[in-house]
Amino acid sequence: MRYTLLLHYPEMTADDMGPEAWADGMREFDEYAKAIDAAGVLRSAEVLQPSAVTTSVTAPDGTLRVQDGPFADTEEQLGGTFVIEVDDLDAAIGWAAKAPSIGWGTVEIRPTATRFVDGAWTPFAD
Repeated sequence: MRYTLLLHYPEMTADDMGPEAWADGMREFDEYAKAIDAAGVLRSAEVLQPSAVTTSVTAPDGTLRVQDGPFADTEEQLGGTFVIEVDDLDAAIGWAAKAPSIGWGTVEIRPTATRFVDGAWTPFAD
């Protein structure tokens, strides 16, 4: 199965955390990504820019609305994603539990339903 690990956590800068804590966090995420990659299950990893540069769009009544910032107004923001391909949800939970941000945020695990491959949307088959 393919799962996306969505890492939600409070946004912090190096100034907020201090240089030593920032460097520790960077090292922990580097080690985490390398461990997933070494296990052969990493399909992609993305660190997102701050929510301040997010643009959200909606069209609930057919009229496009463009909003600066994330749609949800919460303390935690989506900070990054890891797409992994593992045998089952238990394996995905195992990797999510190792995410460095698990101690200060939430890791949402969402299975892939379809993906765009070779010019077409294809149901994901495990």
